[in-house]
Amino acid sequence: MTHQAAADGITKHVVGAVITDHDCLILLLHRTADDYLGGGLWELPSGGVEPDENLLDALHREVKEETGLTITSVGGYLGHFDYLSKSGKKTRQFNFTATTTHDRVTLTEHDAHLWADQAGRGRTSSAVQTVLAACHGHTA
Repeated sequence: MTHQAAADGITKHVVGAVITDHDCLILLLHRTADDYLGGGLWELPSGGVEPDENLLDALHREVKEETGLTITSVGGYLGHFDYLSKSGKKTRQFNFTATTTHDRVTLTEHDAHLWADQAGRGRTSSAVQTVLAACHGHTA
């Protein structure tokens, strides 16, 4: 996956997790109003891949850092989307389904979280909505 990203001119890798609860609601995190990409955006738990990490190690680390949850298993790959980072880097976000511990969500970089039903998922960007549509039929 990352080799193709390099061939496509992508210089930054990000991972995203589609985490569902026992009621099939999806965990979304809310960016603060003054954050990059317009702030106030609802998004998947996600974050940058460090130079010495593979995608799955980064997924585990980022979910733990952003939510306090521990990934117990990673399921299907749901595809990617590209965007320009705050620093202007061509970025590709690789998205996976994940199962986590069902502990309380503890936020560190966001100001709210939501276990979103179908209507709540409409609060996300069109790129995330495409990932969530691909999630239909995938389970972690």
